Amino acid sequence: MRALNWHLVNSEQVEAWPARLLRPRANADARALATAEWGLRRKRDGRFLAALDGARLTALVPRLDREPGLAAALEALHAPSSVPAPDSSCRSMACLNACTPWAWTKATAMRSAFPVPEPVRLEFAGFDRYRRPLWLLDPAARAWRRMQAAAYEDDIAIEAISGYRSHDYQLGIFERKLARGLSVEQILAVNAAPGYSEHHGGCAMDIGTPGEPPAEESFEATPAFAWLHRRAGDFGFRMSYPRGNPHGIVYEPWHWRWFPAE
Repeated sequence: MRALNWHLVNSEQVEAWPARLLRPRANADARALATAEWGLRRKRDGRFLAALDGARLTALVPRLDREPGLAAALEALHAPSSVPAPDSSCRSMACLNACTPWAWTKATAMRSAFPVPEPVRLEFAGFDRYRRPLWLLDPAARAWRRMQAAAYEDDIAIEAISGYRSHDYQLGIFERKLARGLSVEQILAVNAAPGYSEHHGGCAMDIGTPGEPPAEESFEATPAFAWLHRRAGDFGFRMSYPRGNPHGIVYEPWHWRWFPAE
């Protein structure tokens, strides 16, 4: 599969997407983004902030000039460098500690986890099961496309359930589960704390197969899982949370992470 020259440019509070990949709900947003090259979104709530076409910036919110993080996002977008190094991040460790509630940080640290910074740039790796753009670091994106094509040649269908997730997205998962009455320990058995998920780094994916519910242990009984168990290592992917893993995370046969060749 030929890679498209689409990428997500990340900053601490705002992210820039190729405008054609965004799904605006408001008519005014849709009109502005239809002729734009980039769309800027607030990461905390997904609000569209501006459409950018060359040097022309069209505001989609009142008082755009006062929007926190806008200048940093524009600076990252117009940086003259090509692809940033894989370990470059838009959030420092100090920021992670500040934005992650202490109770979650302490509980996660007890599981020997480490903060995972967000990359400055992520590459478009296709679409996931829900037709959402799949974002990964460039080498992980290329490895995923190769692995998916190899599986197809063996009459095996594997599909992405999710890839990169921001700290803010992970925070939303926690807040929704806390609102349903789950305790922090119950949530940490299934989800990493905001700032600590492997999904933040752009190398981890949840993988499924058509007809199988997402993120369920039953995935291990599918031909797709058997194929991954045999072949994923050929493409640099490893299962992060096997049974009895030292992280205290439940068995996740669907969660795979790409590692660079040693």
